[in-house]
Amino acid sequence: MGGSAGRKLYVVTQTTDAAAVEQPPKPRRRRRVHRAWFVAAVTFVTIIGAAAFRSVPGLLIDPLHDEFDWSRGTIGAAVSVNLALYGLTAPFAAALMDRFGIRRVVAAALTVIALGSLLTVWMTAAWQLMLCWGLLVGLGSGSMALAFAATVTNRWFTERRGLVSGILTAASASGQLIFLPLLSWIIDRYEWRPAAVTVALAALAVVPFVWLLLHDHPADVGQKPYGATEFVPKPAPVPGAARRAVTVLFSAARTGPFWLLAGTFAICGASTNGLIQTHFIPAAHDHHMPVTAAASLLAVIGVFDVVGTIASGWFTDRFEPRRLLAVYYALRGVSLMFLPLLLGPAVHPPMIFFIVFYGLDWVATVPPTLALCREQYGEDSAIVFGWVLASHQVGAALVAFLGGVARDAFGSYDVVWYASGALCAAAALMALVIRRRGVGMAAI
Repeated sequence: MGGSAGRKLYVVTQTTDAAAVEQPPKPRRRRRVHRAWFVAAVTFVTIIGAAAFRSVPGLLIDPLHDEFDWSRGTIGAAVSVNLALYGLTAPFAAALMDRFGIRRVVAAALTVIALGSLLTVWMTAAWQLMLCWGLLVGLGSGSMALAFAATVTNRWFTERRGLVSGILTAASASGQLIFLPLLSWIIDRYEWRPAAVTVALAALAVVPFVWLLLHDHPADVGQKPYGATEFVPKPAPVPGAARRAVTVLFSAARTGPFWLLAGTFAICGASTNGLIQTHFIPAAHDHHMPVTAAASLLAVIGVFDVVGTIASGWFTDRFEPRRLLAVYYALRGVSLMFLPLLLGPAVHPPMIFFIVFYGLDWVATVPPTLALCREQYGEDSAIVFGWVLASHQVGAALVAFLGGVARDAFGSYDVVWYASGALCAAAALMALVIRRRGVGMAAI
């Protein structure tokens, strides 16, 4: 009995061991791409579609001046209203996204952009330009501002936020890259009205993608934010969007870092959207450069802006954002000082170098500014960044208007280039004195 039992046990053991050896390995489960990256991709495409309208103001200055005999200061005033509303609407849009959801707010914003752009086709007076391009497109674009990117980043990501904010910021430059050469060609061949219609159609084309694919929160699809270790439930809708936006402003305005961030970002807007995007094409045309060539140079800025902004997001995840801002503003100021010497009737290597250099720095300031807002203001950072962005657009609006006035008064843009370069040097110094959270955060 004992030997038989021993043999039976041996046989069973051998059979079990053989089965273990012969059993094929279980196939590895493929790692699925997190839904956050799909949401970021839809957001990227959405911002590209909305960016079409931002390519137009600099292209319209000369055509509208020639057709309606409006002064460049008048046209610049309409552009300044657009730029100011682009910024002032952003914090309220961020609060509205908390109340009604990202999808509804963005779809409505794109529709308003399309309506404003389309109505300009029938305008005959300067006030109509203010209403359509200034008010309607300004309100719609403000709801599509970088506060939208900040909201998506904050909700869907806990890791790689710097990189994602850089990619979404670069989407605006990509839109400029795609549409600017096309719109300049349309204006050169068919006048400016077909270009306005193209902008309207581009904005409308994105609406279905937003409505079908842009989810408001990771909890909507039963997932955690990318990089999170715990599930984050979807917060309840926050009532009183306008009141919350103003309350957050008053709270942030009692701290020193807010004013430093707002001041540096105002100079950022003045030296990019207000100056180069609005006045580079007419300034180059003053030096007998063809409009299509000048528009192509701006498109090249868009190419390198994508590279520079994504790289800036990568740097922001790894280096001190205050020092990054100081470097970015200092380099931008130096490049603007040399621009009057480079403008001419033809595109030459030094001008190409300026375009590449300036493009890398165009909105590289956004990821570190976003990072500093998150560091200082936590859950309210998207709304605070909306107010900081408002200062960006106020600075842009002032220079869009004053640049046109300076051109009418002095016959050139030289004084504007030099003044903007000096402002960038001041912004570099301001960035270095922003203190860390908990240090010097007393009310002022």
